[in-house]
Amino acid sequence: MMVDLNETKNHPDKQFFEQLDDVPAGMLYLEGSSLHAQPMAATREEGTNTLWIFAKSDSDLVSEIRSGHNTAHFCVVGKNHDFHACATGHIRENTVREKVEQLWNPVVAAWYESGKDDPTLVLLQFDLETATVWGSTDSSVKFGWEIAKANLIDEKTPDVGARQSVKFR
Repeated sequence: MMVDLNETKNHPDKQFFEQLDDVPAGMLYLEGSSLHAQPMAATREEGTNTLWIFAKSDSDLVSEIRSGHNTAHFCVVGKNHDFHACATGHIRENTVREKVEQLWNPVVAAWYESGKDDPTLVLLQFDLETATVWGSTDSSVKFGWEIAKANLIDEKTPDVGARQSVKFR
């Protein structure tokens, strides 16, 4: 499904979650940390602005979160590369066992030798605060026309998409 630019303009929060549901992972970065952004699978909790991420307690990522790097960025690129977003928020460990039960699935299970009782299993709660989303045209004809128009006809930049900011909280 191609990105709907009207949705980018009018409902960027809804579009963010729809696109997130369609990709296996995004890139997670901790502000102030020396770690590079890393691919992580995030599950959204319906009706909330919270993402859930399974991690391992012995990872550099969890170590950095435990040392106080709790502002995170999660970036998503849509399957068709016509949607990009980067969200910021607060990330922390969540020790509520019911959440692990609720979110557990075969993909997550593949990473933990002892299943839900694996001693390295950590559930991260990422409370979204803001995001910026970009939707771009999938039409090469429109893209070509806009580039030609910008170079030959007028001085304004090409109209090949939409950018919108989101406040989740």
